[in-house]
Amino acid sequence: MTVSPMAPGGRPKIVAPVIIVAGTLLSAWLAWTEQDLGFLFAALFTMLLAGIPVAVSLGGASLLFVYVTGQVPDFVVAHRMINGVDSFPLLAIPFFILAGTLMNGAGITYRLFNFANALMGWMRGGLGHVNIGASIIFSGMSGAAVADAGGLGTIEIKAMRERGYDSDFAIGITAASSTIGPIIPPSLPMVIYGVMASASIGQLFVAGLIPGLLMAATLMIMVAWIARRRGYPRDTQFSLRRLWSTFTRAFLSLLTPLIIIGGIISGAFTPTEAAIAAVVYALFLGAVVYRTLPPRRLLRISMETIETTAIILLVVAAASIFAWILISNQFTDQFAGLLTAYTDNQAIILLIMTLIMLVVGCFMETVAAITILVPVLLPVAVQVGVDPVHFGVIMVLNLMIGLLTPPVGMVLYVLSRVSGVSFERCMRGTIPFLIPLVISLLLITFIPEISMWLPSLIYR
Repeated sequence: MTVSPMAPGGRPKIVAPVIIVAGTLLSAWLAWTEQDLGFLFAALFTMLLAGIPVAVSLGGASLLFVYVTGQVPDFVVAHRMINGVDSFPLLAIPFFILAGTLMNGAGITYRLFNFANALMGWMRGGLGHVNIGASIIFSGMSGAAVADAGGLGTIEIKAMRERGYDSDFAIGITAASSTIGPIIPPSLPMVIYGVMASASIGQLFVAGLIPGLLMAATLMIMVAWIARRRGYPRDTQFSLRRLWSTFTRAFLSLLTPLIIIGGIISGAFTPTEAAIAAVVYALFLGAVVYRTLPPRRLLRISMETIETTAIILLVVAAASIFAWILISNQFTDQFAGLLTAYTDNQAIILLIMTLIMLVVGCFMETVAAITILVPVLLPVAVQVGVDPVHFGVIMVLNLMIGLLTPPVGMVLYVLSRVSGVSFERCMRGTIPFLIPLVISLLLITFIPEISMWLPSLIYR
């Protein structure tokens, strides 16, 4: 998982003009309304345009704003950044990252893929369905789309190519199915949202379960349609013996989601404690049961986790000071007033905010986008009667779709690297699968019961 706007392969040429236009329009509007925030956004867009990483751009623009305007002493920047990461629920992040990395490092992804193949490979276009099924299972362990793409993607794309599937189809369904990971619990973006919105992380986790399954269902319909058009075969015959054999080999791994989700729902664990339990269980499987985690690999996994966690928390800290400046200068109130002055129709406001989140997701890493967008958009959503938990699912799904679109499109960059296919070809292969994801997004946005039925049943 990376947070720099400069992804491998360089920034596509379209980024510069888009950033220039967006920054100019926003800065001009703020200047017209006689706000000092015009300087803040001008500094941010200039740094992003120069290729400076998102975290440094957010923190640097905020520090320049404080220095130039003199609204508050400089030390407030450090104080607010520290407060931004001083949160007990955020402790879940390194442990969920470590649990997912341990699962990948211990070879558990192979067991999950083989079980999913025995369960779903008999359908037409079988490995496409297997791809989705494996993502559903792995999503209950990692909570990150990039981890899904990097861990399962290598296995899935290789298997699909060997069976004669087109590379664009293999990459497209792998990219699209990876977005299920942060929707089905556990979810790193949901943890960030819960902290920023002061919402129950347990309820957010439960609220994502049915939407995640809905996304899987719409993707499977698309796979079935493409498989019929292209004449993809059934990859295997259904065999109860093979299903039982792969199930027994993957059984202990399949208990991980039950430990996490069941512990949270039953009240045995907080989300942070569930993350710790997942790490302990993953260590037990890798080091004791499967014996696939030698000390050298465990050290490498630990260093990767530390690096990823540090990057995420740096983004959270930098975005916290940026968001605090927006709130203290009443930007959020003015934005809410602008929207509600135009219309008080909930559906229209949700549609406008969905478009905003989709655009932001195309240009900003998920953690930074959540930290900035929550204080701006959530008050408007609550004002028109949207539950904060429902809005969290909407926001995370919007930003996950952003992972499949340039210029940031981190899932596409990861799959381009593991598959050896150009970024542009990965993008073309993914486009058809955006259709079921957008359909799922609209259904989840405008039918709140899809997200809220389980939380209302369990928590309320």
